Amino acid sequence: MSLCTSNLHPSSSSFNLFSHNNNSPKPSLNSLRLATSTSPSSSVAPLKLSTTNHALRSRFLSNRIQSRQLWIRCATSESEPSISVAPGCNGGAFTAEERVIVLVIGGGGREHALCHALKRSPSCNSVLCAPGNPGITSSGDAACVPDLDVTDSSAVISFCQKHNVGLVVVGPEVPLVAGLANDLVSAGILTFGPSSQAAALEGSKNFMKNLCHKYNIPTAKYKTFSDATAAKEYIQEQGVPIVIKADGLAAGKGVTVAMELEEAFEAVDSMLVQGVFGSAGCQVIVEEFLEGEEASFFALVDGENAIPLESAQDHKRVGDGDTGPNTGGMGAYSPAPVLTKELEGVVMETIIHPTVKGMAEEGCKFVGVLFAGLMIQKKSGLPKLIEFNVRFGDPECQVLMMRLESDLAKVLLAACRGELKGVTLDWSRDSAMVVVMASRGYPGAYEKGSIIRNLEEAERVAPGVKVFHAGTGLDEEGNVVASGGRVLGVTAKGRDLEEARERVYTAVGQINWPGGFFRSDIGWRALLQKQVASKD
Repeated sequence: MSLCTSNLHPSSSSFNLFSHNNNSPKPSLNSLRLATSTSPSSSVAPLKLSTTNHALRSRFLSNRIQSRQLWIRCATSESEPSISVAPGCNGGAFTAEERVIVLVIGGGGREHALCHALKRSPSCNSVLCAPGNPGITSSGDAACVPDLDVTDSSAVISFCQKHNVGLVVVGPEVPLVAGLANDLVSAGILTFGPSSQAAALEGSKNFMKNLCHKYNIPTAKYKTFSDATAAKEYIQEQGVPIVIKADGLAAGKGVTVAMELEEAFEAVDSMLVQGVFGSAGCQVIVEEFLEGEEASFFALVDGENAIPLESAQDHKRVGDGDTGPNTGGMGAYSPAPVLTKELEGVVMETIIHPTVKGMAEEGCKFVGVLFAGLMIQKKSGLPKLIEFNVRFGDPECQVLMMRLESDLAKVLLAACRGELKGVTLDWSRDSAMVVVMASRGYPGAYEKGSIIRNLEEAERVAPGVKVFHAGTGLDEEGNVVASGGRVLGVTAKGRDLEEARERVYTAVGQINWPGGFFRSDIGWRALLQKQVASKD
């Protein structure tokens, strides 16, 4: 049995997330971080998170590309920003002339999309990405820095100071939970991304559920367990379908939607007995199954204020028709018709604003992007919160960044400085769609090293096509090869969803990769909804 005890951040006092269920009285303690309790169905020791996260180091080190000579590396002669950036997240007001060097942390498809958008930002002098990937390099979207150890806060701080970095954008959740943003902000470096304490919204589903319970944020009924027998007894009482979630970070694979009791019991055993997710599965959340349509909702947050981004819809299941196991996401499109302007207002009022206010009251203000996974309930048509992520979604980020027309660097700086009040964003009226190409076998075991060809040809099939790299590397001969599960995010814009879909699948068809696969039905819900509406 793996241990669940460690420290959230070495420079902070330990941060306890209490075990409790939403049928018990609301906690009266001043802070969720310091409270503990138990439920009749489970007796769980307080969970403590830690910067000593070996998954962080292994995840990023595995993405390092061996053929370093083929990368564009950041030179020490990087151009200076036109003016200096005030230190800290409450620095001086942004001026029209300010241009900054931006460092993006990460090396996946989300980070490629962020680099692509930042490159277009008038407020961005240049874009660096660590560790980056071959696609970011070859496209010229950023200068990649594969040798920078992003698991070492002191190394990142030193790099930022040496190269006059005016803004750091942390892409993945793992370094956020580990406390990278804490260290950067303490060093006076403007950082877009929450503290380790605030990142617990994603780092612990139990913490998120307890926050929802305390601040009346609509979510599914749930209970938390560390004992497999108690969890199975509760599942037996509730019946199926039912949802089992690992409490911690599991790379998008820690959720089982069980349609049969045996499947639910296997999920519990895999997490609590077999330890397939390590410490991330030391606690499991068992929650009611919600019927409806899923949607992704994003808001930029400056600690007190929040502004919504455009809507998007992800496709989590690996197979066509939303079949098979959950993945990190096999495709997405934006806008999502299911999220009307009226519903957007409801989400902001009942979910986003109460969360931002609640986190501030708990003493851990949230600065960054708040990604709410929603279920638009079939019966009521109202949204319930499924989960929070504390970073841009992947692959939703790809379609959002393709449609964004505002100066991304400028708005992220405003978020860091607590100046989002009154800010509005401009978006293209076009639709966008991304189709993820993954290694055969994903989300299970998959092979690495298969060669991918015709990527440049794919981008030339139609206007508005972009291939974002997520899990690619280079072999000794300089060929692009698959190095991960989700490998490419083929993305296209069009005047409507139909045109975007036609363009993206034409581009996918150009790519020569026998070792990969993709879903052929991305966007099917929105297209079906449109067809039904046209008949009425």
